[in-house]
Amino acid sequence: MNPVVQEETTGCGIASVANILEMSYSEMKEIANSMGIFASDKSLWSDTQYVRQMLTAFGVQTSETEIPFESWDGLPDLALLSTKYHKEGDKYFWHWVVFKRANNQSVVLDSSISLPSNLRTDFDQIQPKWFIEVINA
Repeated sequence: MNPVVQEETTGCGIASVANILEMSYSEMKEIANSMGIFASDKSLWSDTQYVRQMLTAFGVQTSETEIPFESWDGLPDLALLSTKYHKEGDKYFWHWVVFKRANNQSVVLDSSISLPSNLRTDFDQIQPKWFIEVINA
């Protein structure tokens, strides 16, 4: 598993979708830009419609709503997680990551360039607020 690393400071949404679709960041960025979605748009990390729109373009279904995070064991096998959840003014923002469970192993694909490893298993250090189930990637 080779996680995608975001190439822009605010590109976590694009990178997370690339991780789910197993595409490169540059490929997903080109597609996102053609859809009018840009990493520089703060809405990409303060609104769920953009990641949903990118996934839907590839026939990927997601849960209709955001589901509160309760436990790592309670997550589906594939999900988008909101982490680093915070409020700026009257708007909420977060960092997108991908949770993946396969062959009885769980991992978080975190696209942040500042990490020593983008495959994370330090679940006690990650504090998701909610998740979106990815149903049929």
